[in-house]
Parts: sequence; C-alpha cells; structure tokens
Amino acid sequence: MNKQTERIILKGRKVIGGVAEGEALVSKMPLMGWGNVDPQRGYTTERNHPLFEIPFKGKVLVFTEPRGSGGFVSYGMSRMFGTHPAAFVYRKGNNLTVFAAMVANVPTVTDFDQDPTEVIETGDHVIVNGDKGIVEVIKKRKTGR
Repeated sequence: MNKQTERIILKGRKVIGGVAEGEALVSKMPLMGWGNVDPQRGYTTERNHPLFEIPFKGKVLVFTEPRGSGGFVSYGMSRMFGTHPAAFVYRKGNNLTVFAAMVANVPTVTDFDQDPTEVIETGDHVIVNGDKGIVEVIKKRKTGR
C-alpha cells in the first residue's frame, strides 16, 4: 500500500536568501566552531558531538544554536574547500551564525514557528527558501510493516 508523503512547512525569518535543498543533517546539541570544525573535510571534530566526523557537504545543516565564540565561521569557511552545507536552518542564532551563513553564501532561515530540531530528522529531504523564510520538510519514509 502506498502512503502519501508527509510534508511539513516551517515558517521562519530570512537570514540569507536563495533556495537550496538536500538531505537534513540534524544536531540537537549546539555546534561549536573554532578548533572543532575541519573545513577541508567538512565536519565537526568535537569528539563527544553526535555529528562527529559526519560530512555536511551538500546537506541542510539543522541545529539548535552555536556554542562558544568566533569559530562558528569555520562552517562558512568550508565553502573555500567545497565541503560546505547546502543551507543552514537553526533555532537560535547570533551574529556568528549570520556571519558564517554570509561566508558560506548559503540560504539560511531562523526564528521558526516550530522548533526545527524537533520537526526535522536526519535523512528528511528539506527545501530551504531563504527568500521567503520558509522550510519545507519532506519526511523520510519509514520502512517496516
């Protein structure tokens, strides 16, 4: 039996315009930058982080908030090496997350009507419309009987 694909629309605030889509990579733990990101390989090197050494290249990086100081820009710097995410979606940001999104030059949306880390799961397909401040989530299909 074919089940209809579940789609969810999150409304937020534009940070960086543009439209991008890809598989979601979700972190319910804040992300730290400087010293904890390898921009050449495109992943976090923080050993106790759930996304440790999981590449974010081409993914929609969904996270709660940044942690620490200026180093979050390392996520944006990954653009130099082609390892950057397709888009940023975050619950709560600051000037560092805005700057990282500017450096990466990827669509970015924040300040949602629902917590994106509660709605989006790793593996969901996500379309980020930074121009409109909208994120469309196409839930991954559950396997099983």
